Amino acid sequence: MNLNESIITDIRSIINNSRDQAVRAVDQERVLMYWQIGKRIFEEEQGGEERAEYGSQLLKFLSEKLQPQFGTGFSARNPAWFRQFYKSFPIVSALRTQLSWSHYKSLLSLNSDDKVSFYREETIKNNWTARQMDRQISSNLYERLLLSTDKESVLSVARNEKQPENAKELIKDPMVLEFLGLKPDAAYYEKDLENALITHLREFMLELGNGFSFVARQKRIHLDGDDFLVDLVFYNRLLQCFVIVELKTHKITHQDIGQLQMYVNYYDRIERLQHETPTIGILLCLEKNDTVVKFTLPENSNIIASKYQLYLPTAEQLSREIQNEVEKQKDLGKK
Repeated sequence: MNLNESIITDIRSIINNSRDQAVRAVDQERVLMYWQIGKRIFEEEQGGEERAEYGSQLLKFLSEKLQPQFGTGFSARNPAWFRQFYKSFPIVSALRTQLSWSHYKSLLSLNSDDKVSFYREETIKNNWTARQMDRQISSNLYERLLLSTDKESVLSVARNEKQPENAKELIKDPMVLEFLGLKPDAAYYEKDLENALITHLREFMLELGNGFSFVARQKRIHLDGDDFLVDLVFYNRLLQCFVIVELKTHKITHQDIGQLQMYVNYYDRIERLQHETPTIGILLCLEKNDTVVKFTLPENSNIIASKYQLYLPTAEQLSREIQNEVEKQKDLGKK
């Protein structure tokens, strides 16, 4: 008897999908349960005469009574989380149950309603795990996008209220590549950087932005007897265009920009279909000179120079970057 192995594959897939759905269903119920508990705690506190003192005593009382029966999920800190959860999302229909309790706990630690809205919408849209969302929060994704566009545009793109109109609404500057494991003070070549990016391709595409898919590595271009190799080629389904990424482990020069311009021209004239938008070029470099970029390229160019760094930026660093950008825009307005 010849047994078909495909039935085993199919049944395994059914089992795994069912398990995944069961886990998601349990977590959705847990989110709603914590919200309802938070609502009840809040209502009880509102009925107390000395609210601050009563609230503190109430949380301690709840933990002492519930933890022995229901476990560490009701330790002293958690009832306070449930209360904050309800206060932050007071309308149950506004809850997005695609998110787990781990997602919501991270969102509750943010200090801005705009940030909460941004990370919640981006997480749902991109199906980020709690760990992926935490990484984006730690790398200050929201603030880095504000460096290239305005707050309302960042939020409207996140909420799907508008499609991104250009690369600057998707591409981050700087890009943070701490997941590569390369040391800032160590010697490495462009090939090392490329290999590390390919090894961590999923994380790199997450850092690149929304809608990216991988096309090619070291794509060979043959031009009248001369061969050239394009480091990385992606496609962005939101902008409907090819995206060329060239890697430089030094401060970029006008020759680097010219090389990337040639690759972008090739893709625009040879590879791009009629319905697609112009190719975008990203020069990912260790250091850049915005003035050199500005005067090397024509106005409204589709080439973007973006710095990369191998460590997470601090809030102070991002604050300085944003302030510098504000001052730069003011100076341009005076001219």
